[in-house]
Order: sequence, then C-alpha cells, then structure tokens
Amino acid sequence: MTRDIEQRGLYYEELGLDVRYVHRPGRTMTEADNVLFSTLTMNPQALHLDAAWSAEQPFGQRLVNSMMTLAVLVGSSVAQLTQGTIVANLGFTDVRFPHPLFHGDTLYSSTVVTDKRLSTSRPGQGVVTLEHTGRNQDDVVVAVAVRTVLFWCRDAAP
Repeated sequence: MTRDIEQRGLYYEELGLDVRYVHRPGRTMTEADNVLFSTLTMNPQALHLDAAWSAEQPFGQRLVNSMMTLAVLVGSSVAQLTQGTIVANLGFTDVRFPHPLFHGDTLYSSTVVTDKRLSTSRPGQGVVTLEHTGRNQDDVVVAVAVRTVLFWCRDAAP
C-alpha cells in the first residue's frame, strides 16, 4: 500500500457554479420503505398507508411520503458533495413535488450549485446554494429543493 484515499465531499473551493453533479445509483422506493418511514415519523396519512382508501383517490394508489422523497433526494448527494466537508445545513426553500413517486419508482438525483460566497462571519467557511432535483425512471421531475449549506474551505477544515 502506497497511500490512503479517503472518500469525502467537495470543499468550498472545489464546487463549481452552474455545474450539475449527478448522483448515482438511483434509489428504488419500496412499499416497505414508505410504510417504515411514515410510521417512524409518526405520519398516519392514509395516502401513504391505506391501499384500499388510496385506490379511490385521484392517483389510484398510495404515494411515497414526500418527506421521504426529500430525505433521499438530499441524502443521495452526501457522498459526492458534503461528506466530511459540510459545517451545517442553513435552510431549505422552494421545496416542491410536481409529480408523485409511487412504490416501485426509482428516484434519480442531481444537484446544481447556483450560488456561493465566502462567509463574512465565519472565516474558513463558505455559504453555498444547491438546487437538488429528483426525477423518476421516466425522467419526470418529482422533487426540487433549494438548500443553503455552510461548507468548509480546504485550508480551514479540521
């Protein structure tokens, strides 16, 4: 062995504006995932849990919990972008779900860096705006979320 390479996200300086980072593999959302997530988060919404009732609703079947969709959308970006390089999430805006995910659909995620600036109050750190987009296996947009994140600069990282 000649050297170690540690898997990590990108430091502030390595993030490119208007670059799209494509996160793979996708994640197929199962019925078990949806029921477990909904019950763990104390969400008794029948649209996620009651197959018979949901069959009579406009989509004709249960929907994957949108909070799970958001969690997987953001989570899929971690290994490529923020693993070990994030200081904190600062907030989410413009979260929307233009099309539902159903059991058996696969969520594919990507992220575009839309803004970045060095922090004025925290030397060695930078504020980055990320736009996460999730698409299903048919390339239909199912989720979009704008997220502001505080990143380490390479020379200041612990």
